[in-house]
Amino acid sequence: MHSLNLFTVQSGFFILLTLSLLSAFIFLHPKVPLNYVRTHITIIALPPIMAITVLLFESGSVIIGPWHMDSLSWLLAAFVLTVGLIVQRFSVRYLLGDRSYRKYFALLTLTTVANSLAWCNDDLRLLLILWGVTLLGLTLLIGLRKEWQVAKNAARRSAQQFAISWLILVVASVWVANITGHWQLSLALDEVSIDQLDAWEKFCINLLLIIAVVIPAAQWPFQRWLIDSVVAPTPISAVMHAGIVNGGGMILSRFSPLFNGDPAQIVLIILASFSVLIGTGMMLVQVDYKRQLVGSTIAQMAFMLIQCALGAYWAAIIHAVLHGLFKATLFLQAGSAVDQNRFVSRTNQQPSILWSVTGGGLGLFVGACFLLTSQGGAYQFLSAVIIGWSVFYAWKQLVGSGYGRIGRVVGFSLILVIGIVFVLIHSALVHLLDEMIQTGGELPMFVAILLLFLLLAGSVLGTWAVRHRSSKVYAFIYLWLVKWSEPRRESIDSHPKYLTKLHVKGRMHDEYHIS
Repeated sequence: MHSLNLFTVQSGFFILLTLSLLSAFIFLHPKVPLNYVRTHITIIALPPIMAITVLLFESGSVIIGPWHMDSLSWLLAAFVLTVGLIVQRFSVRYLLGDRSYRKYFALLTLTTVANSLAWCNDDLRLLLILWGVTLLGLTLLIGLRKEWQVAKNAARRSAQQFAISWLILVVASVWVANITGHWQLSLALDEVSIDQLDAWEKFCINLLLIIAVVIPAAQWPFQRWLIDSVVAPTPISAVMHAGIVNGGGMILSRFSPLFNGDPAQIVLIILASFSVLIGTGMMLVQVDYKRQLVGSTIAQMAFMLIQCALGAYWAAIIHAVLHGLFKATLFLQAGSAVDQNRFVSRTNQQPSILWSVTGGGLGLFVGACFLLTSQGGAYQFLSAVIIGWSVFYAWKQLVGSGYGRIGRVVGFSLILVIGIVFVLIHSALVHLLDEMIQTGGELPMFVAILLLFLLLAGSVLGTWAVRHRSSKVYAFIYLWLVKWSEPRRESIDSHPKYLTKLHVKGRMHDEYHIS
């Protein structure tokens, strides 16, 4: 009876997604009034509402045909569709008057629907098709303004990178299906099927998976496509950074039985650790707000892949969802970024030694409590260090920086509230995903210590270079980061000349009709 219930719910969900696509295609017709977009927004709001409802009130896992619906599937579908809904609602007025207005809503609906369905299936072939449609839709969105040569160049570069990534994923999937004899993920990745793979075959397939996910995740040295894509309208960047760039963590989560316990995890850790430092450096040297967000995304996606490499797939999914919501918010408020620094009334004072020691002790206590109450392991150790440092940094900025007695009380209350909210959300998502994502295959503790050492060494080197700005080391690091964080020359336009051409064409068109 429960399976029949889930089958009915699943069928209803797919019907709503079909209605969303039909609505998008109807809006493409030039005779449909532009006001129809509000009806379209109402229709596309139904699938995420249903997904969230099922996520809250239904449980269990069911495989019906090529579809695999579980808590992870509903969570990812709800997340992607909700971000798409918010962005489309934001774009109703933001892009009004754009000549690609109708095409924008149709492509965005197609992209988000395909991306949400990619994580709801149990068939490798369907996964490849839906992920390919997602990447194709993103490419078309980046190059939406065909009359702008810069946008066309950025779309072409992205298409090349995405095609390489997708073809590599196809090779890995065909390799797995050919050896195991199954296209169905649940059968191809069970213990019996995986045992058919030799050690070298498993390692090679995992290397292919790593390359396939680091390209759309914009990891070094494949980050240029994401830097070039800032020419796309800001709502497109919001969807891209929130729901598509983080697809690498979702793919590795689906392939976790194959990826766990393989030496390829070390390769991913090294590559992602370097990308954390590179992305953070890019964020610091860039003055363009959207490119700062690009650097932040590169670093965040690198940390998500580190979580996957350490076997903490549930943490990677939580990271992807929370980061996506946060980054979409930052992009949608990018227009007010200039005003955010206008009303700075004072410069923060350096906290006293007593406040610093108190914050350090509090951070150490919170980190130790987290480590002792967790199950242990490399990822938990790394998380404890990060949480402890975050508490110390928050205390230093909000409590110890000399805002007065009232300011310190407000800062402490804010830390307490954020901590409670974090624990509640974290616990709810862990409970939701704990049984749906296979964990295990964690690396030894020394790997986490080595990873922490590499990140700290990079941070110390960066701090030293900043304090010695006249040194050659600082100049080298700064210029190197600027070089890697700048788009290609053909993706830069100091002045949107295509607007002038459109204006001239429009004026000639009007003069022709008047005469």
